[in-house]
Amino acid sequence: MKVKECMCNNVLSVNPETNVQDVVKLMSENHIGCVPVCDSNNCICGIITDRDILLRSVACNKDASKTPISEIMTSNVCICNQNENINEAQNKMGENQIRRLPVCDENNKLVGILTLGNLSQNDYQIGKHEVCSTLNSICNCNENKNAE
Repeated sequence: MKVKECMCNNVLSVNPETNVQDVVKLMSENHIGCVPVCDSNNCICGIITDRDILLRSVACNKDASKTPISEIMTSNVCICNQNENINEAQNKMGENQIRRLPVCDENNKLVGILTLGNLSQNDYQIGKHEVCSTLNSICNCNENKNAE
């Protein structure tokens, strides 16, 4: 299965100059936990999650109406290509412990996002064991068991 067969196509994005407050509103209105940040060519240059907003904005007493998202976003973004095999994308998610993976085309333009939810919705085609293994890698569940 290819990533493009599993990913969410209707992905919203913001530009680096968008302020934190507007991103929070966008996330709230659309019931999403992350938003890719794209440049004027729709190429990904960052990603912002609800956790980033809490830890890098709220906890630091930044003014949400004046702080550009570029100040708090993650800029070293792990991405995948829409034509990659889903197993390759799952490996990236597990190795990097990320729950959401932006999907780009051959020109590095954002075309979608792959989430744990997408994987679980397609577990019949992907394989329940593979999806569970990815989740374990992301959550570091195996290391926690060894520590006990």
